[in-house]
Amino acid sequence: MAFRVRRDNGWSALGLVGLGLAVGAAVGLAGWSLAQRRHRRSLFSPDKLKRLAALGYLRAHPSVDSARLLRDYLHWEPHPLLRRKARGVLRRTERALRS
Repeated sequence: MAFRVRRDNGWSALGLVGLGLAVGAAVGLAGWSLAQRRHRRSLFSPDKLKRLAALGYLRAHPSVDSARLLRDYLHWEPHPLLRRKARGVLRRTERALRS
């Protein structure tokens, strides 16, 4: 006996999976954006994920104060991956301020 998907209402199994993926991606993106806003002042937090969220927030909001803060953060940050991410954010911020 083969498994059949009923198409009485116009929705196929593939369509429902696609819809589920799209909704999941949208919810995940909204959650990450909220986390960035919530942790924008958590750059020096003991939690690495909060520091990453703060870097994401600073990347989207370049300013002279952000550049100064990122320079201090680079001297403080012990984790090499977060330090590399911060260097990239600082470079991007400096480019945005020059133009």
